[in-house]
Amino acid sequence: MRINPETVERIKQASDIVEVVGDFVSLKKKGANYSACCPFHNEKTPSFNVNPVRQIYKCFGCGAAGDSIKFVMDIDGIGYGEALRYLADKYNIEIEQEEVTDEEALRQNERESLYIILNFAKNFYVQQLHESDEGQAVGLSYFKERGFTGEIRKKFELGYSLDTWDAFSKVALEKGYSSQLLEKAGLLIHKEGSQTAGYDRFRGRVIFPIHNVAGKVIAFGARILKTDKSKAANQPKYLNSPETDVYHKSDVLYGIFQAKNAIRQLDHCYLVEGYTDVISLNQGGIENVVASSGTSLTVEQIRLIGRFTPNVTILYDGDIAGIKAALRGLDLVLEEGLNVSIVLFPDGDDPDSYVRKVGAEAFKIYLKQNSKDFITFKTEMLLQDAGNDPFRLAAVIGDVVNSIVKIPDAIKRQVFFHRTSEMLKVDEQMLITEGNKLLRKLHTQKPQERPSRQNQAPESPADLDALFSGDSFSGSNEPPSDFFAPNVGHTEVPQRSKLYYQEEAFIRLLVVHGTRELEPTITVCQYVLSEIEGIDFKDSVFHHLLVLFRENFNRNHVLPTDYFLHHHEPEIRNLTIDWLATKYELSELWSEKYEIFVPFETDVLDKTAFINILRLKKAFIEEKMKVCLQQAVHARTEDEQTAIMSEFMYYKGISMAAAKELGSVIG
Repeated sequence: MRINPETVERIKQASDIVEVVGDFVSLKKKGANYSACCPFHNEKTPSFNVNPVRQIYKCFGCGAAGDSIKFVMDIDGIGYGEALRYLADKYNIEIEQEEVTDEEALRQNERESLYIILNFAKNFYVQQLHESDEGQAVGLSYFKERGFTGEIRKKFELGYSLDTWDAFSKVALEKGYSSQLLEKAGLLIHKEGSQTAGYDRFRGRVIFPIHNVAGKVIAFGARILKTDKSKAANQPKYLNSPETDVYHKSDVLYGIFQAKNAIRQLDHCYLVEGYTDVISLNQGGIENVVASSGTSLTVEQIRLIGRFTPNVTILYDGDIAGIKAALRGLDLVLEEGLNVSIVLFPDGDDPDSYVRKVGAEAFKIYLKQNSKDFITFKTEMLLQDAGNDPFRLAAVIGDVVNSIVKIPDAIKRQVFFHRTSEMLKVDEQMLITEGNKLLRKLHTQKPQERPSRQNQAPESPADLDALFSGDSFSGSNEPPSDFFAPNVGHTEVPQRSKLYYQEEAFIRLLVVHGTRELEPTITVCQYVLSEIEGIDFKDSVFHHLLVLFRENFNRNHVLPTDYFLHHHEPEIRNLTIDWLATKYELSELWSEKYEIFVPFETDVLDKTAFINILRLKKAFIEEKMKVCLQQAVHARTEDEQTAIMSEFMYYKGISMAAAKELGSVIG
């Protein structure tokens, strides 16, 4: 089924770029626009810009750009149709679909198929928990014993898998899902050489669906509940989905979808280890909590938290050996610029057991009273281990300094050097000196960053016209072939002629301001086109745009900016976004404090248009002068050379006159 064009247009009209992007990153108001650190590449200084007027985003660091639909596609790695469905669900728009041919149906994106089957599985497990006798007797009883209310079970979509070999796969196959798709989704295990479809991965377990940031189910965690120890002995307590095309465990945090709004509002994130820790804390009113799901913390997970807040508190149980092992990996968090604190629970307790033991209010008080910044926590723990051994004390100093230098902010480093010198009872300057040595070493040895998975172009071919056109789409509204991959690596800037830049400036003026009036009934388009009759552009894209303007103007129609912003050609769309996006905002201090008033481009359009025309003509003439010089070198007779040089001097005179008008010192 495909979404009909009218519904697509309703989705586009309803989608607000600030709201959509704000679901995935924390935006800060910056003049008329909003800014954030780009979610598509690693950066410390915000270069990601959102324009609410034009409803576009643009990253000046990696080049990512587009509208609300494009953002959802890129951030979640999904197809065009799935992005439309996500936005339709967000804005409560009923999807009206059209029948597609068998051939079109076969073109459905496989990633979207995985999301569909995983959602079907989630609904099946939820149904079994509440409606089957086994689910109620085993799964529901377990959740109730843990104190999980109906509301919290619904929030996290908890379920149960029946203790039979094929309870789920049998139903899924009957519904028309293929065994190959079930296997790719990690729901079915098929043994090589077996004649059967296979058997269910999850059997006799309570189910914890794992969601991505957009709320789509991408995997499952499952806990065994068997009371027969002989049967349970050969099975792991927790069983997770394998890695799939939509699930990469190093990129995912359990509970991030349910927690993201609370994290953004409170500007703080609690990080725990397990599923039940997250759910128990939510039950106690602490919603800004996520879990690493038992895996070592990864850079991708840290950056996921960093989209919503720089402040993270890690909650550990009383296992000292485990904490020491975890501390070795936490320098990664510091490197990403996050402010890290640690809370340690009494021996034998984890966040889940402790909140159930003392209650929600006492738990919150405990967090406040026992939270320590990472450097202080690490220093105290290492000092306790070192005792009075001078060699171990020296190693502690080196270890702590090595952590401090990972902090990218120089002011924060200075604060920690000062505090650590007091704790270690050593000279602060000595710590700074050692830190500077390490920083110099890191600077010379640090390899060039590799782009993360998100910076790679998803493989998703489709119709070029699909992304922004209002025409019908392929089978399931598949993505366009220009699925833009932000470029964060080194790219060689092509050598451009002066004429290229003047052509670009001229076309930019037409695209951005062509419909504006310089005088009553005289538009920018009418004025500038009348001044360059007989001039064609060398660059193919700019020439194509110039022809578009001329043809439409001859029919008494001036093309508006939105026509190019939603153009079916990706190069034109991306150029338009580049021209509309503003990298810098004018400080209000200029006018309010210093009484310096800087005009906007729209205030001086007549002057800008005149200068652009003059510069374009000058660059155009200079290209002709270059041709004359080349011809003069190859002239076969003195008369021919004289004629060419006479033409050259004619152009030279025009160029100098233009330069004088522009105030240039060179002709």
